[in-house]
Amino acid sequence: GLRVIVSIPSPSSGVLELGPLSIHAYGLMIAIGVVAGIWLLGRRAERAGTATREQMSSAAMWGVVAGILGARLYYVITDASEPWREPAKWLRIWEGGLGVPGGLLAGVLVGLWRARRLGITVSGVLTAVAPALPLAQAIGRWGNWWNQELYGRETTLPWGLEIDKYPGTLFHPTFLYESLWNLALCGALILADRKWKPRGLFAWYVLGYAVGRFWIEGLRIDAANSGGGLRLNQWTAIVAGVLALASLVVGRRRVPSDSCPPTASSTSSVNPESPSSPSIDPID
Repeated sequence: GLRVIVSIPSPSSGVLELGPLSIHAYGLMIAIGVVAGIWLLGRRAERAGTATREQMSSAAMWGVVAGILGARLYYVITDASEPWREPAKWLRIWEGGLGVPGGLLAGVLVGLWRARRLGITVSGVLTAVAPALPLAQAIGRWGNWWNQELYGRETTLPWGLEIDKYPGTLFHPTFLYESLWNLALCGALILADRKWKPRGLFAWYVLGYAVGRFWIEGLRIDAANSGGGLRLNQWTAIVAGVLALASLVVGRRRVPSDSCPPTASSTSSVNPESPSSPSIDPID
């Protein structure tokens, strides 16, 4: 029927054989995502005059290494399968098992630390990296497709995902949902930054990602720690989203000094009719 014709097939193997070389597709997707994210980060930083591509690449690589370690640590500690009980598998990343929340936290913090050592402002890094992160995530999520993992519950939708061990049944392709969500988020952040230059672009990224992740996580059926009717990653998304929203609200309430009208005391010593009078610049 139509459903079978247009359903999404899964790869028969998560390993690409190129002659004598075997490449794990999961790692390849993450690597491609990292390269794309660093490219966009460097391009944005250079165009904004925040830093050179070389400086941003240096900070990004520190962040990537820390991010992978943080993501793996988050998975090992929090996954319902209790991988912490098997130390021999802790570093077998190619089999899957990277927790995005842990990766983002560790990667961003270490990347910012390295950027500050290079003399780059925190605000400049966060603004530049905001759309680069969802771009990398959008590509990296395809690693789950190759590994036939982290799919959603059963569905009759025509774009259902085929899984080899469940022939005849289709599942929500949550990897695709998250990939498309992140890609749209990347585009929205770039557009918003070009048109309106909003404050707190990174907070908008966190909020946007948290909303999408909360929804998509609710569709997944893989084993996960849960409580209060929600999965652990849904609770994590709620906390991250609330913190991001609070940051945006606080930032909005801070009235920029250049929007305040000059007071009598600030203008009394300046003669506006004198061409040689010094100008008063707002504190940035």
